[in-house]
Amino acid sequence: MPRFSFVIVFLSLLRLAVAAEGPMDASESDPNALGWMQGSPPPADKLIGQPDSNYFSFPKLRWTVCHFRELLPTKVMSRGLGAPVAFERAPDPAIDELTFTPLGGDAPMTWEASLAANYTDGIVILHKGRIVYERYFGCLDEAGKHGAMSMTKSLTGLLAEILVVEGELDETARVATIVPELADSAFGNATVREVMDMTTALDFSEDYNNPEADIWIYNAAANPLPKPADYDGPRSYFEYLPSVRQAGEHGEAFGYKTVNTDVLGWIVARTTGQSLADSLSGRVWSRIGAEQDGYFTVDSIGTPFAGGGLSAGLRDMARIGQLMLDEGVSHGERLFPADVVNNIRAGGDRTAFAKAGYDTLPGGSYRSMWWVFHNDHGAFAARGVHGQTVYVDPEAEMVIARFASHPAAKNAVIDPTSLPAYQAVAEYLLGRE
Repeated sequence: MPRFSFVIVFLSLLRLAVAAEGPMDASESDPNALGWMQGSPPPADKLIGQPDSNYFSFPKLRWTVCHFRELLPTKVMSRGLGAPVAFERAPDPAIDELTFTPLGGDAPMTWEASLAANYTDGIVILHKGRIVYERYFGCLDEAGKHGAMSMTKSLTGLLAEILVVEGELDETARVATIVPELADSAFGNATVREVMDMTTALDFSEDYNNPEADIWIYNAAANPLPKPADYDGPRSYFEYLPSVRQAGEHGEAFGYKTVNTDVLGWIVARTTGQSLADSLSGRVWSRIGAEQDGYFTVDSIGTPFAGGGLSAGLRDMARIGQLMLDEGVSHGERLFPADVVNNIRAGGDRTAFAKAGYDTLPGGSYRSMWWVFHNDHGAFAARGVHGQTVYVDPEAEMVIARFASHPAAKNAVIDPTSLPAYQAVAEYLLGRE
């Protein structure tokens, strides 16, 4: 099976690490300072785009995360035609000076210093529905959109959970009864819930360091751009997913594999009769007072990338967090039953999750593609590679939405500063009341 040597497809967002071109900190790697894509036209050494095969290598990724639509075909997730609903504001500059100790560290760090340490592109904090803090850096400003990466999974999972609670989707059903095309695959005899919680047992490698790993075949299938003349492999998500084979027993262990989300996107589309982007627009995005349309990258037949293809505005992602905090109510209108959020907050199988060995998330779980921390505040989150987060703290009535472009993909590298920083803000807001 040939691989593309001339393009890194969007799924490579999930690689375990990104090779850095030198020890550049957040200031040095700022895309504006480096001059990426500036000028009319930009100089040849400042161009990013096809057929450039390195547009997601660091530091180029710090420009790319705000510009996927210029690199790949996309589908709109409409915000609808109504006027946006603005947030009330109560800025609190004291947040910058809050201190915390990173996990495993012994020296305190300020909240403001943590933003640069995590290559933050934009961050907003809501307390009781009001913006108390908002800043932008690098490629992003308040009018821009940024890749949500695997936070896309949480929106896909949210929509599936809505369908389950409203009785349109049976979580105990075998996948093959909904998508017969998957009958002979690893997913065919899995339940919808096992897909939603990623406790399927799959023979599928996402090791980007192995050129023969399954993820590269999946990349080639998902690539929406013209294929080489000698390419004879699958040409879409729907063509690839039936080829995934089973390894072990479903339901025994959590295994974070993006193909689960794309199967769930297929289940949702088959259940609703709409694309994932259109369903999310109709049931959620067009009803939260969003300021901007979102958009999804798509494969060669226009299927939205359910596992990581969303780009959106930062404040609109904060609106998703507030919707979750308010248990399905937005601006006085109930969009879905409270049990949707209650089910997610309850978490998944913690024993199954522990088998995956997430050292920075001890005692955590995964439910409907949301990460549940099971801490004293009942926090849960949507998370994506390179630092994307919508963090919901019900006890503190706080939502933090962050876009970032950290050179390391894995959240395990970022959590030691991010998680205690979020906790410090939550404790401060609680004490302020």
